Amino acid sequence: MSAPPPTAFVNASLVDPETGVESRGGLLVEDGRILDFGEKIASGAFSRDIGVIDCAGNVLSPGLIDLRAYLGEPGGEHRESIATATAAAAAGGVTTIVASPETSPVTDDPAVVDFLKRRARDHGRVRVLPAAAISKGLEGKEISEFGLLREAGAVAFTDGSHSIRNSQTLRRALTYARDFDALIVHFPEDRDLAGAGVMNAGELATRLGLSGAPREAEAIALDRDIRLVRMTGARYCAAPISTTLALDSIAKAKAEGLPVSCGVTINHLTLNENDIGDYRTFLKVKPPLRREEERLALVEALASGLIDIIFSDHDPQDVETKRLPFAEADFGAVGLETLLPAALRLVHAGAVSLPQVLRAMTARPADILRLPQGRLKKGAPADLIVFDPDEPFVLNKDSLKSRCKNTPFDEARLQGVVKITMVAGAVVHGKDARIFS
Repeated sequence: MSAPPPTAFVNASLVDPETGVESRGGLLVEDGRILDFGEKIASGAFSRDIGVIDCAGNVLSPGLIDLRAYLGEPGGEHRESIATATAAAAAGGVTTIVASPETSPVTDDPAVVDFLKRRARDHGRVRVLPAAAISKGLEGKEISEFGLLREAGAVAFTDGSHSIRNSQTLRRALTYARDFDALIVHFPEDRDLAGAGVMNAGELATRLGLSGAPREAEAIALDRDIRLVRMTGARYCAAPISTTLALDSIAKAKAEGLPVSCGVTINHLTLNENDIGDYRTFLKVKPPLRREEERLALVEALASGLIDIIFSDHDPQDVETKRLPFAEADFGAVGLETLLPAALRLVHAGAVSLPQVLRAMTARPADILRLPQGRLKKGAPADLIVFDPDEPFVLNKDSLKSRCKNTPFDEARLQGVVKITMVAGAVVHGKDARIFS
């Protein structure tokens, strides 16, 4: 495949999430990388062989990096495929997806990692980076072959929404990961304490007649994990977290200088347990949506920098598993296309700045995953998005490009429309872009 032609973005509102700087200007792309950017790059200053994209004053920033998304392949193509997931990602401004290992077969073998890379190369619109399973079969018993999986291309190790019960198993995994300088992304949940809980434990769960999962289930597991990180020295990311108890533990770990980071889903930043309303199963997620006080604390932690990453936790579920009584419905919600506009709710509410919210979806996950993208910097990969942060729309789930439509934001009033998505210098979304020579 030939390299994309040189491109100039002009008349843009440049946002550099890494530095927090917002400025007017343009950006040059050549050979799939950022050649230059700044005020000096303007229309009318280029040769005829350079494509020029007039951003019309819209925001130009690095493309989003999604820490975890279920892509369906292999084994779950009825829920999602790499083609549909990456089309949704491109439409939502996500240029890099870390693929969940919760596939069939599980991504615990180098051959599955290689399969995902080849499928993404042939059918994907954006970058797909496989995450490998911590334990074989996600069973929490036998550790996967980290060395071989890392060599095959796994960027992190996680058991997805499966928390590892056995502390000795997790200790061995952290020790193994430390020796390979690999990242462990773990879902902190005491599965026995959470039990069969389907929503946040409390008064609302009691009134709805639903079993609740106490927030202490998260805190107990996270406290154990942090003690194991202290023992091993491994790089560790708690994702997702959803409670003030977890925030307290993360703050203490960071103050101690431990190699600990954390992530939160966009659902937990923008929704609370009251949104479940009349048993809305599209809002049945794991961990469960918490009280409004917890949500506000998460937003405050994002603004302070305590929370490192915002991610979609994209988990498509078909009609047969969602159109059921709340207690029987599967957990999960789609989120690739709504990640950015939902996050912009926080900006429009004045809770966080635009650079802050973008940093948690670009530069910070790039740092933690040790990726070159996610920043406006000369020589960085030209993974870029142009979006209007103020353009309003009402979300129609049927317009989503994901194969399944289980969005918690159905019929929600949102702001923020992605106009152009570029990956490695090639435009992968944006038929309405004004490109001329």
